[in-house]
Amino acid sequence: MLSSVERLLFVRAVPIFQELRDDFLVRLASVMDELSFPAEHTLFTEGQEGRSLYIVVSGLVRVHIGDRDLAKLKQGDVVGEMSLFDSEPRSASVTTLENCECLMLTQLQLYDAIDETPGIAINIIRLLSRRIRELNSKVNVYEAKNPTPDFTKAGSNLVR
Repeated sequence: MLSSVERLLFVRAVPIFQELRDDFLVRLASVMDELSFPAEHTLFTEGQEGRSLYIVVSGLVRVHIGDRDLAKLKQGDVVGEMSLFDSEPRSASVTTLENCECLMLTQLQLYDAIDETPGIAINIIRLLSRRIRELNSKVNVYEAKNPTPDFTKAGSNLVR
């Protein structure tokens, strides 16, 4: 378990909370639940309703769809933030690879935080944008290695 000071110092270093005032961070850190998970524990499953995000305090988690890994996240990384904003089911599953400690922030706590300090929303938008760019890069690399045939050029001969 983190002490109040350790929790504040940790939360202050998380990218989505950087640049926020300490008095706000003290209140935010105090409302988050601290959870412990064993290795191979599923935090959430693709398709589940999501009402919370998790911040990895220690350990390692994998984000995956079925057996296909999308990312591995470590200390200070945030997971589960997408469904808090769009109220859609979880887009992937998250499973611990080793014993993990996490802080959990619920949708209601996050919305209250955004009402008080809108800068947190901008930081989360940056995080989401960065993840989309990383995904785009992976897709581009994949498509460069596995080009799809261009049937549009032959299409004029096939359609009559």
